Amino acid sequence: MGQAEPQPRTYTPDEYFALERTSEVRHEYIDGEVFAMAGASIPHNLIKGNLIAALRAEARKRGCRVLDENVRLAVEEAEFYTYPDVLLTCEAADKRERYQVRFPVLIAEVLSPGTADYDRTEKFSRYQKIPTLQHYLLLSQSSWTVEWFWRNEAGQWVYTLLNNPAATLTIPGLGLQLPLAELYEDTDVAPLRPTTPAAAEEP
Repeated sequence: MGQAEPQPRTYTPDEYFALERTSEVRHEYIDGEVFAMAGASIPHNLIKGNLIAALRAEARKRGCRVLDENVRLAVEEAEFYTYPDVLLTCEAADKRERYQVRFPVLIAEVLSPGTADYDRTEKFSRYQKIPTLQHYLLLSQSSWTVEWFWRNEAGQWVYTLLNNPAATLTIPGLGLQLPLAELYEDTDVAPLRPTTPAAAEEP
């Protein structure tokens, strides 16, 4: 008879918070299980920094805060905690917190090969449960490509793809103008160039 596979350890939220206070590695908490988060590549880090810089001036004018992946987000209390690459919060309640926030208006993730599908599917599904969330950005680190999801007045999520090197992501509700050239500045990531269809062969 084969051996039973060991069951993953489960943590209470309090045990998870205690782990995060002492660990040098950040962890994501999903339904009682804890997963270490991998380090980021240099392009990932630079894209994240460019986005934070692009968001900060307008955020300050509006009394909002731009935070990076070192700040924990409580997506679903006692069920899901994670560390988005970038988030923007304008809620007074979040300003009173020291270690985590709960009410972002915008979340951005820089896609990595190992997490891209997760960021687009399960993680986004959970993010949609945050009532204050209006915008979700996915930034590629292999080409100048930004995917923008925004929640309309009917509560439906609308998708916009930007991959033209001259494109600018405009978010009127937040007063934001984010040119792709600025988001990918100094990253060595190449723009996505259109391909020319091969000429038809002569008969």
